[in-house]
Amino acid sequence: MVISHLHADHFLDLVPFASALTYSPRQAVDAPVRPRLLVPEGGGDALRRVCDACGMTPEHVERAFAVTEYAPTDVVEVGTMRVRFHRVPHYLPTCAVDVSSGNGGGRFTYGADSAPNDALVRFADGTDLLMIEATLPQPEHNAPRGHLTPAEAGEHGSKAHVRRLVLTHISDELDQEWAQKEAEKAFGGPVDVAREGAVFTV
Repeated sequence: MVISHLHADHFLDLVPFASALTYSPRQAVDAPVRPRLLVPEGGGDALRRVCDACGMTPEHVERAFAVTEYAPTDVVEVGTMRVRFHRVPHYLPTCAVDVSSGNGGGRFTYGADSAPNDALVRFADGTDLLMIEATLPQPEHNAPRGHLTPAEAGEHGSKAHVRRLVLTHISDELDQEWAQKEAEKAFGGPVDVAREGAVFTV
């Protein structure tokens, strides 16, 4: 698992997830290998503080996951996959994430949460699939910005010449069909909307 930044909606689920792994019935049969968890710099300390505030031991998540902190310039090998990071503008330090196969397979890029920016366009250039946020119905009125509209998401995908574009981080209150059409107009082709349980092959 990879965490792009330390806003609550992107990592708080790790606490109950750690509980599920720790107290799973399979523990009685065979202790599994801890799943690998990559977090931004400072993420380990943030997780310990959150666990403590939730009434768990500070090491609750670290006991369930093999936690590694990454820097924006790091390249991490995970099995046959190569994971790269790149800083994007948001309200706190945030990294887009790029995963490519070392055996000639596809490439997946996750844009994380971000304001409009050319850094993401360059980072995602030519990727097979860009999963990009489309949070807002219209741009924020107050600077600094931290999120994209569906049209801006489509523009980023078009500029980066991505093969496939998937919208994510969309509020339930936003008309997803409208968001999809707005992104498609800017992208110049079909756009998917991420849904629970969806599988995308690259």
